[in-house]
Amino acid sequence: MLTRARIAVLVSGGGTNLEALLRSQEGGSLSHGEIVLVCSSQPGAYALTRAANHGVPRAVVARSGKSQEAFEAELQEQLTRCQADLIVLAGFMSILSADFVRRWPDRIVNVHPSLIPSFCGKGYYGLRVHEAALARGVKITGATVHLVNEIPDGGRILLQKAVEILPEDTAATLQRRVMEQAEWVLLPQAVETLCKQISEEGAFRS
Repeated sequence: MLTRARIAVLVSGGGTNLEALLRSQEGGSLSHGEIVLVCSSQPGAYALTRAANHGVPRAVVARSGKSQEAFEAELQEQLTRCQADLIVLAGFMSILSADFVRRWPDRIVNVHPSLIPSFCGKGYYGLRVHEAALARGVKITGATVHLVNEIPDGGRILLQKAVEILPEDTAATLQRRVMEQAEWVLLPQAVETLCKQISEEGAFRS
């Protein structure tokens, strides 16, 4: 019998990338992993509603009003409780410390709305990435799925997909097309690949 890797998805907002993962799981293309927790740093995040609609356990670890150490201790408690093997950052807007990342070597996946190394690093998130691409006048953008290491937007690149920038694009229209054509395609693929590797190697976290 297949033992599936246990996935915790960390969110802060609407959860469109989470929805792509949930649909891939229900459709069978994410077959080596199971989403066992959706944890939000924002109590009112719509991603929590998406999780509820799919019957996935939810938790809130609010970032506001806590030290980095206290925040990450609560987060780690949730991850330990659900016995997570893999963490997926899906629109998670809170920074994780190098110490936290070291506890999850090659087990934290992030999706970034550009072709790394372009338009990444401090201050590049959400619409800001697409505004920067339009301001620079580039013709191609895209999305990158990568493993997280101690350097922001560092780590091994797993998948990238290019998306054409159209003359009439605004940041909002470009953001939507990058999500539809790249993020929602690449993230489930990358997560399935990692979960398959964890499952086949029996490399589950104790």
